[in-house]
Amino acid sequence: QLAMKTPLLQFTSKGIYCAQAGVYLDPWRPVDHAIISHGHADHSRYGHQKYITHHYNLPIIKKRLGAINASSVGWGERFSVNGVDFELHPAGHIVGSSQILVSYKGERWVFTGDYKAHYDGISDAFAPQKCHAIITECTFGIPAFKWPDPKEIHDEINRWWFDNQQNGLNSVVFAYSLGKAQRILKHLNPDIGKIFVHPAVGAMNDIIAEFKTLPPYTILTKEVKKEDIQGALIITPAAVQNGSWLKKCQPYTDASASGWMAIRGNKRRRSIDRGFVISDHCDWDELLQSIEATGAEKVICTHGYTDLFAKYLSEQGYDARTEKTQFEETDNE
Repeated sequence: QLAMKTPLLQFTSKGIYCAQAGVYLDPWRPVDHAIISHGHADHSRYGHQKYITHHYNLPIIKKRLGAINASSVGWGERFSVNGVDFELHPAGHIVGSSQILVSYKGERWVFTGDYKAHYDGISDAFAPQKCHAIITECTFGIPAFKWPDPKEIHDEINRWWFDNQQNGLNSVVFAYSLGKAQRILKHLNPDIGKIFVHPAVGAMNDIIAEFKTLPPYTILTKEVKKEDIQGALIITPAAVQNGSWLKKCQPYTDASASGWMAIRGNKRRRSIDRGFVISDHCDWDELLQSIEATGAEKVICTHGYTDLFAKYLSEQGYDARTEKTQFEETDNE
């Protein structure tokens, strides 16, 4: 069935391309028609003529990219382009993140975008789709990565905040303004104290609060006085780590939340006091279980530990290979 001359999805210099529909998935160079999986910068770039994405992601990419020609669809809502059917299904990565299902003449391909199989309490839960071929990321595609129970980690963050408060310290958590920041905020216990966010996080929260509930927080502007912050938890992008913005937060202790914190030494390299293992990507087991759940025979690995992961899949009997993309291997998002 899959021995067609031209694969349904091909890798080109501009991005992942469906020739039959003339549509690209998360293209990295400007194209006419782009379907966008989620709002992170490496997947939603400026310069396309026309964008289609999920309803939740639409205001996010408009905020980031400005005046673009973009429309949106709901989960599982089928739309056709030149006989090819497309559907978006939850990827669980961040709010509004989608897997893109492409169907044509009985053949089904899934592009996962970035995804995670564990539920984070705020993004719509990942739902594997039956397909013949899957294009998967494998950011953490080696057995060394195995995530702890997210609930335990969120409890740990609340305990850390409480202890810091008892010691007269403020708590600063570095988290990407879209995704990780809302996930951490969602699980904070507001009874412990005040929660502040950097204006960049606040801008994303404003959009996401339209369709997801978040605990109460205050945007940390110039007007906020230093004494108002005492004992607070502050969520900020890592970009301000060495900037003057943090001076107001002193005395503080800081932490980073990332899958990379599962590897000892990462925390030291980033000169932060504490690392929490929270990832918006699949760990090793989740990758394998997710791929198995699709029933796909063909697996294309795009970014992360691609060679090792594809080799392991091949040994398990999959038709697996790697492809180069311009998506980033990061969990700092």
